[in-house]
Amino acid sequence: MRLGKAHCSEPHHGIDLAEASAQATSIALIATPHTSPRRPVYSRPNMDPRDQKALDDIAEYGCHVIHVMEDDEGPGFSYSAGIERSSAAPEVVVIGLKRSLAHSIVNEYNRRVRAGERFEVGRRYGGFIEGFELQVVAVAKAHYRAYFGWALWLYERSDFRVVQLIYPTTDGVWPWDAHAAEWFRAHQPILGDTDASHLTD
Repeated sequence: MRLGKAHCSEPHHGIDLAEASAQATSIALIATPHTSPRRPVYSRPNMDPRDQKALDDIAEYGCHVIHVMEDDEGPGFSYSAGIERSSAAPEVVVIGLKRSLAHSIVNEYNRRVRAGERFEVGRRYGGFIEGFELQVVAVAKAHYRAYFGWALWLYERSDFRVVQLIYPTTDGVWPWDAHAAEWFRAHQPILGDTDASHLTD
């Protein structure tokens, strides 16, 4: 299980895909502003104050986002925790992007599902990165322990859903394309169905 430190951060917007890199650093709490009163989702005895702050942020904003650094086990990644609870929509993960860009994508996903939009597995959607669409893939539960430790702690079980937002290269190459470079495939491992027939339009 890959972990990191937590701190509060404001949403980022309008970042170009060219800024993406394999580096993602630490853990951040981000959220789409909401007018609901601030309240904890729940508390547990002797809870770490950082965990309670994260729960409070989920109650107020609907989202706690974790950024995990690139390390010997793989590329950096960013995922949400709390969206299933607050919006009855899947959590989301983005792998291999610079923290600021991943931060923006997860924050935008949270904003849109809180507004009532739902994302269909296998489809591509715009509005996350200017000039590009991202494809939605359902994450297999076999990856939950390795990637989503804090979400497992939050939900106390693995029956929550997660989708991965897959991005192409700036040349429009997807990681499942026959001519995709091996470095790009390694940079963005697909955590769901890797049968290309289910990943293309």
